[in-house]
Amino acid sequence: MNYVQSTVTMQIQKLESDLGIQLIERGKQIRLTEAGRLFHEQSLQIVQNLEQLQTNLSDLQAGEVGHIRIGVTEPTASYRLPPILQQFMSQFPRIRVSVEFANTPILSERLLKDDIDFALCSAPDLGTELYFEPLFREEFVVLLPENHPLAERTVIAPEDIRGHRLLITSAICPYRRKLEMVLQEKGTISLDTMEIGSMTALKHYVESGLGIALVPKIVLKPIPVGTTVRLISGSLIDMTFGLLCKTSAYPLKLARSKLYQFLKQELVERPV
Repeated sequence: MNYVQSTVTMQIQKLESDLGIQLIERGKQIRLTEAGRLFHEQSLQIVQNLEQLQTNLSDLQAGEVGHIRIGVTEPTASYRLPPILQQFMSQFPRIRVSVEFANTPILSERLLKDDIDFALCSAPDLGTELYFEPLFREEFVVLLPENHPLAERTVIAPEDIRGHRLLITSAICPYRRKLEMVLQEKGTISLDTMEIGSMTALKHYVESGLGIALVPKIVLKPIPVGTTVRLISGSLIDMTFGLLCKTSAYPLKLARSKLYQFLKQELVERPV
């Protein structure tokens, strides 16, 4: 062990003094006392635990283990994220991932409270203490019943929606707010609307003939029976989505950084 005998003797005597009990019987033969045997047996487990702790800390520092809490908006949460997470967790089986579904305003609040590590969503409101990195654009289209009057058009303009029931998401949905601003610019303020709380559920309500909806193109695979799809003109064609985190936490570290970079690579390279 590369220690001189006097050093070992001094360390054992100090240990006995600290514990207040004799660990070694000294004489012609040196052997452990009953207390020494008990100390030896139980200290082995302590040493093993310490070695495992050191290994775990090294793996944590290397980003090989950890627990990541992410927030995701629809339709990304249901349509884009599952196959990407499957690949990631196959490569990093010791990293645990928790996924929270919510809209961008709620996810922004959760980030600021440190309830989640980062989010995959649309851009937050200006002036927040958040860092947003755009990754891809979600294309939106108009979904309507096959027998709807607007189905005769090839392309639908925002102002064409006036006079027809529009199925919309919650009042704080970023895309709904974008739609309202565009319609106000066109002079169309009053609309016949029906609020549906889920972006991915809109297609089912259109399928039931309850109205028309602007939905992400990615959710229409396949297109619901009895409905048809039309393009919409202007700035409502798409919306930017990306990765969101606290400015003070960027760049992300440890396992969070690995998932962040993995999502960034997969989403940028996977146009739909």
